[in-house]
Amino acid sequence: MQALIAGGGIGGLAAALAAARAGWGVRLYERASAFSEVGAGIQLGPNVVKVLHGWGLADALAAVAAFPDRLEVRSAVSGETLGVLRLGDTIAQRYGAPHATVHRADLHGLLLAAAQRAGVVVKLNHTLGAFNQNAETVTVQSGDDPPVEGEVLVGADGLWSPVRQWLLGDGPPAATGHLAYRALLPQADLPEALRSRQVTVWLGPKLHVVQYPVCGGKSLNVVGVVEGQTGGDRDNWDHGTDAAGLHAALAGSCAPLQDLVRAVPGWRLWAMYDRPPMQGAHEHALGRVALLGDAAHPMRPYLAQGAGMAIEDAAELGRALAQALDPALGVPLMLNRYALNRWERNARVQARAIRNGRVFHLDGVARWGRDLSMRLLGERLLDVPWLYGGP
Repeated sequence: MQALIAGGGIGGLAAALAAARAGWGVRLYERASAFSEVGAGIQLGPNVVKVLHGWGLADALAAVAAFPDRLEVRSAVSGETLGVLRLGDTIAQRYGAPHATVHRADLHGLLLAAAQRAGVVVKLNHTLGAFNQNAETVTVQSGDDPPVEGEVLVGADGLWSPVRQWLLGDGPPAATGHLAYRALLPQADLPEALRSRQVTVWLGPKLHVVQYPVCGGKSLNVVGVVEGQTGGDRDNWDHGTDAAGLHAALAGSCAPLQDLVRAVPGWRLWAMYDRPPMQGAHEHALGRVALLGDAAHPMRPYLAQGAGMAIEDAAELGRALAQALDPALGVPLMLNRYALNRWERNARVQARAIRNGRVFHLDGVARWGRDLSMRLLGERLLDVPWLYGGP
């Protein structure tokens, strides 16, 4: 049984690894000619780390990740601590795995290595054309190569997924009106006061800033999110910038936050796009074609679960494919079960992330109310048992 995977990002590699572990032959197609160190930091909640540990990747993850002992929410205006969520051993004991922060390239690298060890065939510089499926197989075209046939096609080809458009034809994602300024700083180059081993979220009027360690603590990931639009087309959604918009939005913020932002020598600007929360299982799979990660449910980063939900998708897909080896069950039935088991959880995470974005950016009286609630309830507001406990 052959699984064809479109997309070699974190979701695609996780899907490829899960399918190989389920006993399938796997061919993964990535349109880029080489994997590069793109992106910056990723937070992995205990629900996600538990999956990676279950795949035998605990040591590989520990070698590259940081494991912060707390998440602290602070006011971007006053600098005051509003609330704290204990991470480290506390959250590991509560949910069975720690909270990790990791550079995207490091996570990608360990998944790639694991997939290749499991026998996944990775084909770079291959763009899949439109597919055809019937009761027995799915066939795809890749450039000038002969058509490729398999029993399942997984669209893990990201936000602008061609596979999604061939399957659903529901148009492109929409701009959110939020811009993210991203930077990665060697901690050794920072003054001692700006170095950090924890996750810190700064909340301000119509903006927020997140910082946390990656690369085993050697680097600090910093992301500032403001409200606004970028010019140009969607193909220029990630580019260098002087961050004038971020500096303007942070005028009047507290000295520690200003010092952190001024310490960044260069930024990347990321215009954020998404889709509405999923409306049904059909958005995850139809027939012999399944969607996974951003191809199925792109989400705003305000719950830090975009990569996490892709990895959870992959784990559930692996379980479905293992059962699909039984001729009495078959691929379409098990892909439908995968879709039914995933879409409501993903929709809930998408909706919660949208809500968090509104809460993070409150202004005026509403901001004061949010801050008061955070001071009074703290960890009760920041902990998310239904999410961190896993599906």
